[in-house]
Amino acid sequence: MSTILFTAWGYQVSVLEFVSAITSLIGVWLGTTGKRITWPWWAISSALYLVFFYQAKLYASSLLQIVFIVAAVWGWRDWAPTGAVPGFLTKRHRIYWLLLTLASVLLLAPVLSKIGAAATWSDAFLLIGSLVAQILMVYEKVESWVLWLIVDAAGTIEYAYYGYWFTALLYAIFTVVAVVGWKRWYDSRSN
Repeated sequence: MSTILFTAWGYQVSVLEFVSAITSLIGVWLGTTGKRITWPWWAISSALYLVFFYQAKLYASSLLQIVFIVAAVWGWRDWAPTGAVPGFLTKRHRIYWLLLTLASVLLLAPVLSKIGAAATWSDAFLLIGSLVAQILMVYEKVESWVLWLIVDAAGTIEYAYYGYWFTALLYAIFTVVAVVGWKRWYDSRSN
């Protein structure tokens, strides 16, 4: 699927990258609404991005897609048919998740460096931060959107740096969508 669909500003967008981005955008947007149908879209887009990131030698991002597929099954199974019922983490749990995230990034980055990954620290953060955000989302925690905001901003920078402009644009959109999701989930808890 490395067939080029179109070229924009000198950047060639493959069919694989385009379809991955569109399905991912649909899945993430549905997540802001708390609808259960978000999960099949996440699974499809993750399977497509797994191949795309592997081809780009962004191994942690590729591995992350497997985590997303597993989380999609988990979320589909655990969310009520009516959708998410957002809640908040306790202060203690926020600290635990933060420390777990930081320690995991510190452990993963050298491993990525050793296997010759195209990115180490940023890709380690994208993998671990996304994993934690995804777990928090499955558990229907408002804080998942805060972490998605940070991860998506970092992803925007990483993918732009490596010249994957279409995916960088997608992550920039995800950054805005994370703000929308945060507000929607926060407001649903306030009512």
